[in-house]
Amino acid sequence: MDIEILLSFILATAVLACSPGPDNIFVLTQSIVNGKKHGFATVLGLMTGCIIHTTLVAFGVSAILKENENLFFVIKLFGASYLLYLAFQIFKSKAEIMISTTNVEKTTAFQLFKTGFWMNVLNPKVTIFFLAFFPRFLFSEEMSSVLQFYVLGGLFILTSFTIFSSIAFLGGTLSEYIKKHQNVGLYLKWIQIIVFVAIAVFILI
Repeated sequence: MDIEILLSFILATAVLACSPGPDNIFVLTQSIVNGKKHGFATVLGLMTGCIIHTTLVAFGVSAILKENENLFFVIKLFGASYLLYLAFQIFKSKAEIMISTTNVEKTTAFQLFKTGFWMNVLNPKVTIFFLAFFPRFLFSEEMSSVLQFYVLGGLFILTSFTIFSSIAFLGGTLSEYIKKHQNVGLYLKWIQIIVFVAIAVFILI
């Protein structure tokens, strides 16, 4: 087992979870409008959805690994290309972080859990991202690839849950800080670009 690979995976996941995106902005707005409890419920829904994507990638990629190493190389090439594409999309996007709580309806914690779950499960980009991100971080020659994917999925969920929960807990404080320091969006934008490019290079090498 290569601990350094796992630590690299956790670090990359943490940076990505901190970067402004639809999921953590949704958690932030819901925690501001509906309270911390509802923010946590949203986070639980999103992370539960990640289990579905982990399963799809674990069994799909593992089957390919057993059948054809050349095809697996094609998947890695696709993964690196997709990550570079995401980096380019972020480069083109605006650096400002927009937080709007207008027209956000108050709702129950269970409804927000379901919303978070279906937001994640029905987003094909999450599966594509997992497909691009996970295979390069397989960390053991002895452990089955399916089990390794579930370990990576568990670490991804645990790391993201910790950061997203912090966002929910500190919703009001973070919102005020972002409004006062608009340059934070620029810093996070470039950190995210660097991480995507670095992972893409890591996959290829």
